[in-house]
Amino acid sequence: MKTTPFTGQHIALGAKMHEFAGYNMPIEYSGILDEHLTVCNAAGVFDVSHMGEFWVKGPQALAFLQKVTSNNVAALVPGKIQYTCFPNEKGGIVDDLLVYHYEPETYMLVVNASNIEKDWNWCVRQNTMGAILENASDRMVQLAVQGPKATELLQQLTDTDLSQIPYYTFQTGTFADVPEVILSNTGYTGAGGFELYFYPEEAPQIWKALFEAGAAYGLKPIGLGARDTLRLEMGFCLYGNDLDDTTSPLEAGLGWITKFVDGKEFIGRQLLERQKAEGLTRKLAGFELLDKGIPRAGYTLTTPDGEPIGTVTSGTLSPTRKIGIGLGYMKPEFAVPGTGIALDVRGRRLRAVVVKPPFRKA
Repeated sequence: MKTTPFTGQHIALGAKMHEFAGYNMPIEYSGILDEHLTVCNAAGVFDVSHMGEFWVKGPQALAFLQKVTSNNVAALVPGKIQYTCFPNEKGGIVDDLLVYHYEPETYMLVVNASNIEKDWNWCVRQNTMGAILENASDRMVQLAVQGPKATELLQQLTDTDLSQIPYYTFQTGTFADVPEVILSNTGYTGAGGFELYFYPEEAPQIWKALFEAGAAYGLKPIGLGARDTLRLEMGFCLYGNDLDDTTSPLEAGLGWITKFVDGKEFIGRQLLERQKAEGLTRKLAGFELLDKGIPRAGYTLTTPDGEPIGTVTSGTLSPTRKIGIGLGYMKPEFAVPGTGIALDVRGRRLRAVVVKPPFRKA
């Protein structure tokens, strides 16, 4: 298995380790519930160094990105970040990702760990215009510091005014005496905070500084288990569960990142335009259980009378709400907030209601 520069620290701290996307990653430390609530109420650090980073540079960088992504990259100015996806020729999703406009004619793509090789091969194959591509995944490290106290904590370690970095923007500055750290106001938890990108050799210094400064804020290391429950409480999609090569961004509720603007002939555009015009046959929606139970991926969603209408893609017991919550694809007429549905759990029919995420109440 691959390791990150922090693998030794995870093991020393007693983390429960497991393979994920080819990496030996921490799943939990003190327990998923404790870690989840720590991020909701204080601050937590996630090692997300397994994520992939590609640079796209040169005069053809924008043309390339307009072709391979669904969102309108031309709307980005340096310092801005955009959530988007790589659509395929069949209207499905190769991956979802972030695009950073680093400087003129230079962009950074942040892709899912499990899709690095797949995404890289896809980009190389689609690069018919000659953009300069660089796979920097092995030369970049990423920590996500998330929670309501995260920004105040991080401000102790940088002269960069973090209050001047709004959501989905970034700056490059000195952090913990390390220069050229990307300070990105993004995250996968809905709890606020920043993601930090830097070189692997700087990892020990940054990790040490974070936990020294974080002691006063209740900072804890957080594993991938709580990362999943946190993202699900916000209704954020996970590739491989809620998104894949067969799900379209329109079906997944990602029409807002699918821009049919003039001059942007992205891969799969015509098919997605036709799907939008003709209407969807399924739609991703959130639901809450009214009966006790825990939804799991693959469970069948039904009408209250038991007629199948869809399938669960993500589900858990909400750590903050103490009820079963989930996402699933279902017939569009049922994917309306307030609609009563049911969940088939090994032959038991549990009452549920369709809701609009996030599930976590502010």
